[in-house]
Amino acid sequence: MSKSFYQRVIDIIKNIPEGKVATYGQIASYAGNSYASRQVAYILHSSSRKENLPWHRVVNSKGSISLKLGYGYELQKEMLKDEGIIFNKNGRIDLKRFLWLP
Repeated sequence: MSKSFYQRVIDIIKNIPEGKVATYGQIASYAGNSYASRQVAYILHSSSRKENLPWHRVVNSKGSISLKLGYGYELQKEMLKDEGIIFNKNGRIDLKRFLWLP
């Protein structure tokens, strides 16, 4: 029996290595539906604790943190910096350098 989209997303997120990031769209595409980036965001939000996911390694396609200031942005940025990820003056990550390519 093949894995569900949900389980494929969970497996992909669990495999993002320290010091790398993946985008919502990239994860959706690897999981088999390149149009499901919002579904990836929902899975990440609803299952991060339960599945012990490295949620902080998922960013948007611009290399920016999608969480708002005061609602997790600062924590995510700090966790990524602790892994050696560098942000430019606009708060973006250089995806050419830090994007995970499995």
